[in-house]
Amino acid sequence: MLPYAAYLRVYEPLSAFSPSERVSWETYAGARDRPRRASALHAEHGEAVARLIGRPPIPAPPHESPNAYLRRVEDVLYVCPWQSRLRSWLAFSRFRGTTPLRLMERFVPITIAEQTADDFDRFKRRSGSAALRTHIRTSTWHVPTSWFVPFDGNERWLVLDGEPAAGGSSASRNLIYVTSMAHARRRTARALQIIRRQVGEAGVTSEVEDVARWLEEFHPHSLVELDYGGIVHLMDDEKLQADQSVAELAAALTGLETGQEELAFAMYQRVILRWRSIQLLESAN
Repeated sequence: MLPYAAYLRVYEPLSAFSPSERVSWETYAGARDRPRRASALHAEHGEAVARLIGRPPIPAPPHESPNAYLRRVEDVLYVCPWQSRLRSWLAFSRFRGTTPLRLMERFVPITIAEQTADDFDRFKRRSGSAALRTHIRTSTWHVPTSWFVPFDGNERWLVLDGEPAAGGSSASRNLIYVTSMAHARRRTARALQIIRRQVGEAGVTSEVEDVARWLEEFHPHSLVELDYGGIVHLMDDEKLQADQSVAELAAALTGLETGQEELAFAMYQRVILRWRSIQLLESAN
């Protein structure tokens, strides 16, 4: 069973954390038994599945995850905490708010649902709104168009099954973009200016604004990563190699900015139609 989800992550430099957290993350980085990048998604997904198929199901873990995704660039350690409990709480709150009660009870007994909501409420009262900031955003069955905005086509890193990784081992199938927070914020701000001036569509603008506000919550020297995650298993090699959604959306924005409306429309439609066809697989038999 594969999690068909993509992820938008922020990795903050170690200096962004409190002194006690720095010590903890430095120790974690040196641990030999921590989940490595290649297996981290499977470990995260396995934990979630084990909780949800249990009797009774457990919508959120009782304690926050001690794990994180790590990157090291020029001797600087960057940390993206999993925050499994917080993300589970937030996801469950959205699910509960959009699911009829009778249908909800088929997934989670009402007593468990109420206990989970009470635990989250106590956490919010005790910790405040700042503690609700998540380093990871998740999207199932597609990559939201607004997630492509912070990146450049040249930041694309594609690995297909069996291709060699550093050290001669076989890397996991994946498609990733990584950029600096400065670049991500600058590109998002530019996109907002263009969309507001040329299009003014409330839906498109609000989605990009949401990403822009989220990026502002983190250290200015952070890294931003778009990870196709399990979505790559919905696309064959040819489709993955042909997927240039970031570059196509950038071309659409440039077309709007320079008055090339036909180019802008064509590039935007390519992105929209590609991801619409993938998202439809959720309801396919």
